[in-house]
Parts: sequence; C-alpha cells; structure tokens
Amino acid sequence: MDVLKQLLGRLHPLIVHLPIGFIILGLLLQWYDRKRLTYQNVIPLIYLWAGISATLACITGYLQYLGEGYAFDTIKWHLWSGIATALFSFLMYAKFKTFSEKYFLAKIPLAALSVIFFLLISFTGHQGGNITHGEDYLVEPLPNSVKSALGFETFEEKEIALNEENWENALIYEDVVKPILNNKCVSCHNPKKTKGELLLHNPEGILKGGENGEVLIANNASKSEIFSRMNLPMEDDDHMPPEGKTQPSKEEIRLVGAWIDAGHPFEGTIKEIGLPQELFLSFFPKNEEKDHPDMEIAVASKDSILAIEKIGVHVDLISKASNFLSVSCVNKPSFSDSDFESLLSIKNQIAKLDLGGTQVTDSIFAKLATLPNLTILKLDNSVITGSTIDEISSLEHLKSINLIGTEFETSNLEKLADFKNLRKVYVYGSKVNPENIVTFKEGEIHVDYGNYELPPLASDSIVY
Repeated sequence: MDVLKQLLGRLHPLIVHLPIGFIILGLLLQWYDRKRLTYQNVIPLIYLWAGISATLACITGYLQYLGEGYAFDTIKWHLWSGIATALFSFLMYAKFKTFSEKYFLAKIPLAALSVIFFLLISFTGHQGGNITHGEDYLVEPLPNSVKSALGFETFEEKEIALNEENWENALIYEDVVKPILNNKCVSCHNPKKTKGELLLHNPEGILKGGENGEVLIANNASKSEIFSRMNLPMEDDDHMPPEGKTQPSKEEIRLVGAWIDAGHPFEGTIKEIGLPQELFLSFFPKNEEKDHPDMEIAVASKDSILAIEKIGVHVDLISKASNFLSVSCVNKPSFSDSDFESLLSIKNQIAKLDLGGTQVTDSIFAKLATLPNLTILKLDNSVITGSTIDEISSLEHLKSINLIGTEFETSNLEKLADFKNLRKVYVYGSKVNPENIVTFKEGEIHVDYGNYELPPLASDSIVY
C-alpha cells in the first residue's frame, strides 16, 4: 500500500499540468470567442475536464505530501488553493451550463469570475513552484543588490581566503566552514526558505537540526547527515545540494568532514583545533605561470611581422590579452646566427622563442641577450654546447630553457646559478651526465634529465 501511495504521489508533477493547460485554454477561448459566441458548447466541456484533472492533481498531491515527508506548513497554501481551483473549475462549468436567470451564478459577471479564476490558478502554481524550486527560484540568478531591492534576503558568498602565511590563524568556522555552507547550502536553508525545517545560516540552526533530527554528530562525520548527504551519488534523491544547485568541491566536503570529526567547533583557529595543512592547500592562491612577463608592451609593427614571416619564421600572439609574441623557426631549419638580425625589429615583444632544430651556435647567446622580455627559450636539437650561456644571465624574465638533444656539457651547468628567475632547464639527450645531478638555489632551478622509467605492472606481461 505504501508503494502504491508513493507511486501515485510521484505522478503529481505530471498530472498537475493537465488542469493548468485546460484552464488556460478555456480562458483564452473565452477571450477569443467573446463576440462570435461560436464555442460556447466547447468551453464548459474544457472546464469540466479541468475540474476532473484538478481533482486528480489534488489527490496525487496529497499522497505525495504523505509519502515524501513534507511539513504541512510547507504545502498548506498550495493544497488549499489547489482544492479551491478544482472547485472553481466546476463552478465555471456550471456558469456556462446555467441558463436560468434566477440561478445565483447568472448574476455574477463572467469577466469577474474569469479574472478570479486566472488569479487563483496563478497563485496555486506559484505556491507549487515555491515547494519544488524555492521562493527565490526566479530571482536567484539576479545580483544581490537587485534581490535586496526586491525585498529578498541575501547571503553573500564569501571566498575562503587562505595562504601559506595566514592559514593557521584563520577561524575554522567563520573563515572556512561558514563560507562553504553559505555558498552551497544556505540558499535552501535560511529563515525565508527552510527546506526540511533546517537552518544552516548560523550555529544555532545547525545545532538544532531539521525535521529528521540532528544533522551533526560530534566526532563522527560518517554518521552526520549534513556530511553523508553531500557524499551521496548525484542521482540519489537524498543528495544535497540537489541537482541543479552549485555543488561543493571534494576538498570542501572533505574539510566539512574533518571539522565534524574535530567536534564541529564554532570557535577557535585552525591551529588551535589541530587540523593538518593538506586540508587547506587547495584554497591557497595558485601561482599562474605565464609565457610572458606580467606587464604591458606596445603592439609590434605589422610590417615588421610580415617581413619576418616572409623568410619562413612563424610569429603569433601568445594570447589575446597580451601584445607579447611567440616566434618559432619550426618551418625554417636553416635559421642561423646571422638570420637573428631579422628579429630585432620586434625584440621587445618576443617572449617565447623556438630555435629548436636550427643551425644556431653558441654565438647566438650574445644576440639573445638583446631580447629584454624573453621568457621561454627553446634551443633543442641544435649544436649548442653552453660555453657562452652566461651571456643571457641578465635576462630577468627568463624562466625556461630547453636544451634537449644538444651538445650542452655538464661543466656549463654551473653557469646557470647566476640566472635571476630561471626555474626549469631541460637537458635530456644532451652531454650532461644524469649521475652528476646539480642543484641550484636550493632547488629553485629544476634540471630535468628526462628518460624516466615507470615501475613495471603485472598487467604489462599479459599477452592478448
């Protein structure tokens, strides 16, 4: 019996659209036929079916209320207005079928009844929408300033602002847990929209719990409803936040779980509570690595770029947000030291230069030193030995040098220690001996020797 009750109840969202369609059709047909009066026999039939389908919607809606565990205060206005809509549908049917002047319905203007009917179906539908989507469903995408002007309470999204220096002194609830709940949960659990009779906008509401009881069990995240629902599969009806809402990240869910396991304190810092740093690393600011200096530069001359491209060198913008250029000789393997002069007209704009597979020699380093904004340099598969590589140590923006497959020698690695901002050097396939690993600036400069070997897996021996 319970299964049948739940099954019929879940038909409500489908059936409820039938009376809406009949009623709107009847009202539109009334307006269209107000002078011709050719559909007077059809309109009452439409309202009769509206009444029948509205009655079915009321029954299935009531069964859904019983089976899905809604609080009566949540559905009462929708329920009573739905019943009123069903009764009004039959009333409109009777109005069209009554011809006696003495009958009380004949004395009420049809226009007045139609307006009341339209307002009633609108109110009923609006209440149903509030139950399904929440009172602020239509205004939720609006900016908070607009929502405030319309009288809706807003809950400002707060970013979790942590870094290497301040993370230990951050307040565990105010600075970490509260922003997660505010950004992902409070839109459905606040004083104006209390789904499941649960409030999550302040400690009092969180501790009180909802209609199913407490949502926090101190020191036991796995048995705490607020945490377990976050971990349910998205297709599960009990998953929270519901599908369509912004979901918390795995790191945020893990952090909420760690907070509960620590006794869900609402006071104290991260350091005082003793939570490990790895829980918060994902909230630290990311250092964005760019292929060009973080500065503005003038636009390179189009004529200069065209002249360079005519000799087979490819020139392109690094990004639409910058005027810095990427220059590549991939299609000109004959490029030599003497050809470098052709690039001087755009020397200030060159941030990324690919001379891999060309005929350049160690003499190129003196020329490269004239590129003040060079950031990424590729010299792979050339005859470079690195004997004069120290000539480009003055390039303050240089971050990466590719020396793969060159004649670069181990003894010249030491010259890299004087480079200001160099971070990566690739030397696989060069004359650098991988056994003589050199560390510069306490590991700030990473020398990549390549030729990595992965541990064998048992599946590697399977013959198919």
